[in-house]
Amino acid sequence: MPEFPEIPLGRGKIFIPIGDGTEMMDTLYPIFRLREEGYEPVVSGPEARLYNGVMHEIPPGESVRWDITREQPSYHVRATIAFRDARPDDYVGLFLSGGRAPEYLRYDKHLMDLVRAFFAANKPVAMVCHGVELAAAAGCLKNRTATTVAKCELDITSFGGHYVDKPCVVDGNLVSGRTWHDNPFFLPPFIQMLNAAHPR
Repeated sequence: MPEFPEIPLGRGKIFIPIGDGTEMMDTLYPIFRLREEGYEPVVSGPEARLYNGVMHEIPPGESVRWDITREQPSYHVRATIAFRDARPDDYVGLFLSGGRAPEYLRYDKHLMDLVRAFFAANKPVAMVCHGVELAAAAGCLKNRTATTVAKCELDITSFGGHYVDKPCVVDGNLVSGRTWHDNPFFLPPFIQMLNAAHPR
């Protein structure tokens, strides 16, 4: 069996806040893609512990139709640092994943301070699906153009931003996608933005 060299993670750390109810397709895909590019994804939560992930989908072939996504248990993911112990200067970018976790994480003062710091420093930020709730609650979407899952449009427009229904929207340092189905569209611009600031 061939041996493959380990990818050095020397390009910088990416801060990924999560909590119970984090959507796993929103979260695991960027973790793996960022590692492939030489970045170190650092998963953080209210506490440094294992968190319960979920899977959201509109089930095909149901006898009673679902108008919104149905939630069911998925994989678990470990946060290695608590929000209160994280320092934004240690990171080169921010990734805001979705699921139900942002509904309660947006009340965490430490996380809100961290999100504002990334925007204030103009570091690359990516958000998908309900991750928009974190940027909105932190007051970072005023006069910004972004996309998200359709049912979260108000999280952009109610906070002074402009909503666009596209697989990927880039506005300055902010890259956004609607759902995990858009991973192949919005992750590449986010990685390009990181690479431009941190070449190999």
